[in-house]
Amino acid sequence: MEVKAMKIKDLDANQLDRAASMLKAIAHPMRIAILSHLEDGRKLTVTQIHNLLNIEQSTTSHHLGILKDKGVLASQREGKNTFYFLKHDSLRNIVDCVSRCSVD
Repeated sequence: MEVKAMKIKDLDANQLDRAASMLKAIAHPMRIAILSHLEDGRKLTVTQIHNLLNIEQSTTSHHLGILKDKGVLASQREGKNTFYFLKHDSLRNIVDCVSRCSVD
C-alpha cells in the first residue's frame, strides 16, 4: 500500500503547531544524537543511551522526557526497564535528512 506524501499546505493549524513543536524538541545536538541511536526500530533504555553518548543519566532522562512529551518518542516498560523508541517510523527521515544536509 502506497502512502501519499503530505504537503505542508495540506496541514491545518493544529498539525502545523504539533509539527513545529516536534521540530523544536529535536533541534538540539544531544537530542539528534539520541534519535540517531534509535533509528531502524531500535529500542534502548536510559542507561544504554547514556552509555552510548557518555553523558549523565539525569541529562539523558531530561532529553528523553522532552522528546517523549513532544510526541517524538514513545516508551514501553518491560520489567524494571523502560525502552524508548521513535514514535513514528517516518521520523527516521528527519534524522537522515539532518545527517545528509549537515555534510559540507
